[in-house]
Amino acid sequence: MIDTKWAFQRYESLRAALPAAEFPPTSRSGQDLSDTVADYDAYILDAFGVLNRGETAINGAVERMAALRALGKRLIVLTNAASYTRAEILAKYHRLGFDFDASEVVSSRDVAFANLPTLPPSKVWAAAAAQGDDFSDAPAYARIAHLADDPGLLNTADGILLLSSARWREADTAAVVQALKVRPRPLVVANPDLVAPREDGLSLEPGLVAHDIIAKTGLKAEFYGKPYSNAFEVALNRLEGIPRHRIAMVGDTLHTDVLGGAAAGIGTILVTDHGLFRGHEIAPFIRSSGICPDWVVATT
Repeated sequence: MIDTKWAFQRYESLRAALPAAEFPPTSRSGQDLSDTVADYDAYILDAFGVLNRGETAINGAVERMAALRALGKRLIVLTNAASYTRAEILAKYHRLGFDFDASEVVSSRDVAFANLPTLPPSKVWAAAAAQGDDFSDAPAYARIAHLADDPGLLNTADGILLLSSARWREADTAAVVQALKVRPRPLVVANPDLVAPREDGLSLEPGLVAHDIIAKTGLKAEFYGKPYSNAFEVALNRLEGIPRHRIAMVGDTLHTDVLGGAAAGIGTILVTDHGLFRGHEIAPFIRSSGICPDWVVATT
């Protein structure tokens, strides 16, 4: 059964492959982000579980962002949602009522595309991607094609790119594993999440697929996005001039948001009521993992 406890244990099983970090001995508690404003001048915000759940804005999140702006706080969204182009993800936030501009949004897709290795001329990336993705925001040197539309790409492509698991099936994992065993090639993962909170439960994400492939092939992958430093450094560069101890990562997971934020040397705030830990007492998960946020708040 894919639920919070299953996802937590799966993240824990991968702990050795995740960044190392130091944590406070205990967390402070609050109701929402307004309780933390004396501690921070800027907030790096996860999207799923903090701003929205699936395609629905979290109740009060739009108003909270406005209140933080009114206090002079800087805001950056740092999301592992790699299915959207920059224009699409900004349009989604605007549709949900948020007023973020392009300079305030960093996606793992952006980070992956900025670091995408160059393949030999005429070679192509076989991409697991959402239907309709035109890769228009990819680097000009990168040729990318939908694996779902042409499974034969596994024989001819010189790299595998995981952007979305929306059209992924177990048979696809088996096919990629076999292809990589026959001819090892770069594997780039633009969404390290194992699961994501949706309106009706948890969806399985590209990070889960990638770790399955790694375990079955013995190959390495390049991950872009939380909890890895490549994503945090892009977000922190947008907040130049603000000391790291005055910046907080706000998220709904321990192993991506809190662990990644702590590894980056910034404060961490866990939101419990809308994401991975919705409906669960958080203390046992913190004790078991040792991943302790600076703050635990119920809602955004």
